[in-house]
Amino acid sequence: MIRFGAFIAVKSMNLQVGDAEFVAVVGPTGCGKSAILNTVTGLLKPASGDVQIFGKPLTGLNDQSGYMLQQEGLLPWKTAQDNVGLGLVFHGKSLKEARAEARPWLAKVGLTGFEQRYPHQLSGGQRKHAAMAQTVIMEPKIILMDEPFSTPDVHTRRLMHPILPHLWQAERRSSIFITHDLDEAITDRVVVMSAGPASRMVGEVRITLPRPRDVSAVQTTDEFVAEQLFDAVPARYKTDNRELNIDALKASKALFSQTGPMDAEAAKVPLAVLSDFGPRIATANIDLSKTFTNRFAERAAQQLK
Repeated sequence: MIRFGAFIAVKSMNLQVGDAEFVAVVGPTGCGKSAILNTVTGLLKPASGDVQIFGKPLTGLNDQSGYMLQQEGLLPWKTAQDNVGLGLVFHGKSLKEARAEARPWLAKVGLTGFEQRYPHQLSGGQRKHAAMAQTVIMEPKIILMDEPFSTPDVHTRRLMHPILPHLWQAERRSSIFITHDLDEAITDRVVVMSAGPASRMVGEVRITLPRPRDVSAVQTTDEFVAEQLFDAVPARYKTDNRELNIDALKASKALFSQTGPMDAEAAKVPLAVLSDFGPRIATANIDLSKTFTNRFAERAAQQLK
């Protein structure tokens, strides 16, 4: 339990993260996600229960973790290169050594050529990239990230999405990633929190997509598009079998996303699956925001006339 006086932020939480496992914790604002990370770092002490790091109870600060905060901690009077290497200097390395180690990490996060820029000369996304390199360069055994993509610029967020999975793929550290955006949670496992106060862990989902993963690429797969369509279809048009509905939507893509007439190959799609659900999709009043799904709906209506 995590509490502040009489206020209970997190009532119950039983989270185990395996070696080199990447776990996302999702939940609404105010459910105590940041408090959970602060407890793992040792900045907060739980009111009840304990935190164990590699099987040993945590006492004091967790010196085996690296913590990337929502707000990047870059010093305004230091360059991107010196900010990234700052932790190394604190650990006794010379400025020359720290700069030499910082340059490859800046390259890994896409900041080659920006080494001598100061934070005010970097975009919001570039500052996030520098903060990410600043965290990982210390080679912590555990990486903690508190909404690292929390920026109002949607375009910047999408540019940042591929970097984190690729860094994790290369380094393979145990990681806890806090977010309230399910689109970002393409980790090994997603832990779901209830709304606060007195929030609790209400479930978890294992992600079985092959690696390396890219959010933009995942959003073009049959499974993702079918799920999005399924959620958009009003309840009165759905059957009780979700899997059957999803199969129908995936099959519908093969039939209706073409630009020309159906060919013999498309005709092999199991029409029995579509016979009942397909017309429901075409006649439903669905608000489909993505280009593909709009085209899909139009094609479906044409084919079912």
